[in-house]
Amino acid sequence: MTIDHKIIFNEVKDYVFITLGLCLYAFGLVVFLMPYEIVTGGVTGMSLVIYYATGFKLENTYLIINISLLALALKVLGWRFLMKTIYAIVALYFIVKFAQWLMPKDVNGQLIKILGEGQNFMSLLIGCTLTGSSLAIVFLNNGSTGGTDIIAAVVNKYFNLSLGQVLFLVDIVIIGSCFFFPQFGSYFDRSRMMVFGLCTMIIENFMLDYVMNARRESVQFLIFSKMHQEIASAIALHTDHSLTILDGHGWYTGQDMKVLCVLAKKNESQMIFRLIKMIDPKAFVSQSAVIGVYGEGFDTIKVKTPKELPTKGRPKENKNA
Repeated sequence: MTIDHKIIFNEVKDYVFITLGLCLYAFGLVVFLMPYEIVTGGVTGMSLVIYYATGFKLENTYLIINISLLALALKVLGWRFLMKTIYAIVALYFIVKFAQWLMPKDVNGQLIKILGEGQNFMSLLIGCTLTGSSLAIVFLNNGSTGGTDIIAAVVNKYFNLSLGQVLFLVDIVIIGSCFFFPQFGSYFDRSRMMVFGLCTMIIENFMLDYVMNARRESVQFLIFSKMHQEIASAIALHTDHSLTILDGHGWYTGQDMKVLCVLAKKNESQMIFRLIKMIDPKAFVSQSAVIGVYGEGFDTIKVKTPKELPTKGRPKENKNA
């Protein structure tokens, strides 16, 4: 596969998975959250609050707010990110609209509660598990559903903060706004709606971080084998990872040997074990989880650095010398 074909393939793959993520998001939102009038965070949460209070269409509010935020994405994240964001916003607008049309309704035109009456919290758990996972799928494929996700993506680009942490404060403000709408009933009803909204925020952000971190999780291999050259060549060929060869000395045998050190994604573990077993079934292998791997082929280091190294501790120059 040539470089141009590989770029096109990766772009098409991104759009396919973004679309699947948006469909999953719409399913969780329309089937499990909207019938029970459960509020969530982000621009979708703002749209839900307005929809529950005024009846103004959810998808219309979502589209209006997102159009006003696209300028930020263009300036900071660039055209490539912006195109996928525009696609996600427009696609989700029509998917949510179509999903509401498909959903069965009662005699009053309200969405049917699939799980039945009194199952608000169970519906919340299922719905937020789906929406949180779907947001992670969209982000992992270089996309965004717009709104506060744009802000989260901007911050995540420059700082080593999780997306869930970035969205936390914004979601609290949006969910807290429920308390100021008398249309939602008594103070008790509005307080209950806020509590449910906070639960959606916690579950959704947990699933978002969980799915994204599971994709990024890395492991370290230490491989002790007399056939280290063959194993190193096979791993480098099939995983595109470089290896480090360490010098080892056996205490019991007194013999020198080579030790391979490999850093790889967790989902590549089975392939690496298979390669090792095919070449040297008697190899001794140690696998351990690592907190983070930064550099080429892994995550980038997202910390601010000073223009110059600090001078504290350096000997002062003697100007009279």
